[in-house]
Amino acid sequence: MAKQTPRTLSGFMELLPAPQRQMERIMEILRETYSLYGFTPLDTPVIESSEVLLAKGGGETEKQIYRFQKGEADLSLRFDLTVPLAKYVALHYNDLTFPFRRFQIGKVYRGERAQRGRFREFYQADIDVIGDGRLSVFNEAEIPAIIYRTFSALGLKRFLIRVNNRKILNGFYAMLNLSERSQDIMRTVDKLDKIGPEKVEAILTGDLGVSREQALEILSFISINGENEAVLARLETWQGRNETFDCGLAELKTVVKHLGGFGVPAENFAVDLTIARGLDYYTGTVYETVLLDHPEIGSVCSGGRYDNLAEYYTDKQLPGVGISIGLTRLFYVLGEQGMLNPELPTAPADVLILPMTEDLSAAIAFATELRDNGVRTQLHCEEKKFKQKISYADKLGIPYVVFLGEDEIRAGVVACKDMATGEQTKLDSKATIYRIKAGLDARNRGFVIKG
Repeated sequence: MAKQTPRTLSGFMELLPAPQRQMERIMEILRETYSLYGFTPLDTPVIESSEVLLAKGGGETEKQIYRFQKGEADLSLRFDLTVPLAKYVALHYNDLTFPFRRFQIGKVYRGERAQRGRFREFYQADIDVIGDGRLSVFNEAEIPAIIYRTFSALGLKRFLIRVNNRKILNGFYAMLNLSERSQDIMRTVDKLDKIGPEKVEAILTGDLGVSREQALEILSFISINGENEAVLARLETWQGRNETFDCGLAELKTVVKHLGGFGVPAENFAVDLTIARGLDYYTGTVYETVLLDHPEIGSVCSGGRYDNLAEYYTDKQLPGVGISIGLTRLFYVLGEQGMLNPELPTAPADVLILPMTEDLSAAIAFATELRDNGVRTQLHCEEKKFKQKISYADKLGIPYVVFLGEDEIRAGVVACKDMATGEQTKLDSKATIYRIKAGLDARNRGFVIKG
């Protein structure tokens, strides 16, 4: 039988151990941060019934989905984490307590053309707050705080959370008698950063049939910028002319009002009227987060408020607000930009024990003591030369190597070498463990991303 050449499919990321550890660190930080805000972890099946997954159906989603038959079953791989959440909440409605706050970090699949930085299999990291019938705008005000804490914990400093409200836009377009074309206009305006104002104007006046005067007024409106309070003051000049606009402005003011209390610095937050989020799905506050020193990356975290999460599965009104991080793409781009901190430990173990006697009892006992103290420990008992064992530790980046020979066992001490400094000590087990843990704490103080 001919051997197959091993290969990984295009559009699927497969990491070596060290970068995999970096990815795991990011996931750990996300889980810890989301848990601080009372979100519960959730996992949903990767495979769903096509009928359930495509309830909304049609368009690009159906073209990109991985769909297959198994017996008589028509199955599909999930293409995001929101549709499975909608099914989950509708299915388990009677067992859940609302508002239901969940986070999920999981793989999703899209059969689109693989290209640099875009994957067919990738991790998304989502949080959502789902209400039963109603959901306070307070939840929309809290989202920027969660984004800020998350990216700060990762080590980023120069990032901007851009916020708008779809009701403001809907109300504004209603004032211009453009409500019927508002969704197409918002999708076009959402491309402003990518294609520029001239092309946006051309699409508005050409494809969408907007008059030049209306197009200029739209571009003038969305170009309002400056300090958040100044932007809100400018928006107040339109107040009283449209109920939807007034509602959106009140919600946006609520979001801005609570920023300081939630610990979000003004320099990390901006009211930006160009943010529309292309999906008709969003109905209130919308968010996009960008890295100021890497605008070419685009949005690294986006989302918003929606009125009815599970309308395709239940008659119950389930409003919500959520955000999503395209984790695989973000990790890829950070690595490409050299922003992942190479100094943080990525080894599978903190300590490698090299028994120097045939009797392994002392080595096993010390390994157990290290693990009881939360120190990741590996015993190396292979029949290899001493130099090869040291090389093993060095290649894996294991910080400490412990030698236990007859002399050490007899004296009741442990020989421990710091692989980074070369310093070697002979101390009793408790003192050795204290030294190792202090050293590990110092090594792990850095951020996973170089901000």
